Amino acid sequence: MLSRAYVYLRQTDWRIFFGIIVTALWLVAGLVYLRSGMFGHDSIYSVPLDDLGSFLEGAFAPLAFLWLVIGLFIQQRELADNTEVLRQTSIQSEKQTQAIAATEMNARQETFFKIAENVRSQLGGITGMLFISSMGASEGQRVSRERIEELWHMLARRDDQVFAREFLLMDTEQYGGYEALFYETEIRRGHTKNFMTTFDRLMLMARNCDSENGIIADSLAQTAHGLLYNRMRDNQPEGIQVECAEVETADYVEILERSRD
Repeated sequence: MLSRAYVYLRQTDWRIFFGIIVTALWLVAGLVYLRSGMFGHDSIYSVPLDDLGSFLEGAFAPLAFLWLVIGLFIQQRELADNTEVLRQTSIQSEKQTQAIAATEMNARQETFFKIAENVRSQLGGITGMLFISSMGASEGQRVSRERIEELWHMLARRDDQVFAREFLLMDTEQYGGYEALFYETEIRRGHTKNFMTTFDRLMLMARNCDSENGIIADSLAQTAHGLLYNRMRDNQPEGIQVECAEVETADYVEILERSRD
């Protein structure tokens, strides 16, 4: 009981205690004045009403003004407290909204990474078929069977970008350039279009679940598949255009070319 009273007193505005003390002192002073002044020897009933009203008005006007000021201060504090509560509520609501958005983004990114793993395997198979149609037996066995088998074994061991690296590292000029490697025959055009369409969809998914800095899309664009995608897009012959979005890449082409030396 005492603890509750103590807590209540601590929570009560000090201005209220100040007002109570001043009011009590004012009333005591008023009683002393009444005993020694206008009502000292005469009965209160014998005092004219006008005089009594003027006395009471003058006696309690300062107290009324005092409590009006105290009330204004208390009201101001309550408004400030309510504003702070609203601000804290707004902050908590914003944090909850951000947490929900982050959770949703994480779920979308996790789904993307699972899908991207399968799509990369698909892209690896497409580039393998394109490599065979460009460098295999149908083209005079430009690359030995042993090397092609080795590349397929690497692809089977989850090196999905092995054929893409081969395209990027080879001296394409001796084979007619990238345009010939990707678009010279109907089979190559079909594989190239399939690769570009698949990679473009993967890039669209990456951008839809990416953060503001675009790190997921950038990292995807800077892979061997992303570099090969750009080579395919940049070397499309007239009359053969595959609708696709531009993929920005870093200077990894130069890095790959230097690795050949």
